[in-house]
Amino acid sequence: MSKTLLSFGHGYSARALTRRLLPLGWTVIGTTRSADKAEALRKEGVEPLIWPGSDVTDALARATHLLISAGPDENGDPVLGQLKDEIASKAPELEWAGYLSTTGVYGDHNGGWVDETAPLTPATKRGQLRVEAEAQWKAIPDLPLHIFRLAGIYGPGRGPFSKVRNGTARRIIKEGQVFSRTHVEDIAQILHASIDKPNPGAAYNVCDDDPAPPQDVIAYAAELLGLPVPEAVAFEDADMSPMARSFYAESKKVSNARVKDELGVKLIYPDYRTGLEALLKAES
Repeated sequence: MSKTLLSFGHGYSARALTRRLLPLGWTVIGTTRSADKAEALRKEGVEPLIWPGSDVTDALARATHLLISAGPDENGDPVLGQLKDEIASKAPELEWAGYLSTTGVYGDHNGGWVDETAPLTPATKRGQLRVEAEAQWKAIPDLPLHIFRLAGIYGPGRGPFSKVRNGTARRIIKEGQVFSRTHVEDIAQILHASIDKPNPGAAYNVCDDDPAPPQDVIAYAAELLGLPVPEAVAFEDADMSPMARSFYAESKKVSNARVKDELGVKLIYPDYRTGLEALLKAES
């Protein structure tokens, strides 16, 4: 039986998953807000659907799998805001549904470890909106939902190299601060592993093995480029946007043991060093 993925908010991570599915004969329908992006998706082999603005009845009827990447805003989850009843009626027929959330739902743990059993105590409004969205998706009866809590995403076109090259990178120092991160190709393989081994109701942390201070990542990127290590700036003195500053409100190490134990995943890029090395090699 042919498989069809309907992907709401078909962005960076969803496109990486698509590159795995299309060669296997899948059909992928991806929503986007603009005609220009729709044409780009078409060239990648995706059936584009401009949404909001188009009827998704046919796409939902065809879907065997559902992926939600669109994030919530002050008005709540945008997909459920418009399509909750339609998705609820389709839910029993779906084989798998995946919701891309964030490790921000765990809040601040003063640099300590968290796994999927940790309480959801977000320290930011952004994290609180994600907790609420997770609950809304969980509340849909019979939906074979899997929640993926993503750490900071990097990959081709997203990484520290451009800022290091153009001289805008800074090593912002906040004592005890650590972040977890994940390469987009590892997101894709974890989603694919879950599709192959569904476990409705499960939540998975998606991150690498090596939570690290952000200044270490910048320094290693500079080292790989053979450029001077950017200056160190104390967090208290750094000129940062409110959004950038909010990320430093949380410090934690995120465990990925469940994706390894339950899904049998072996990370492609188990730490930022292997990930950055591969990105730089791909550029050359």
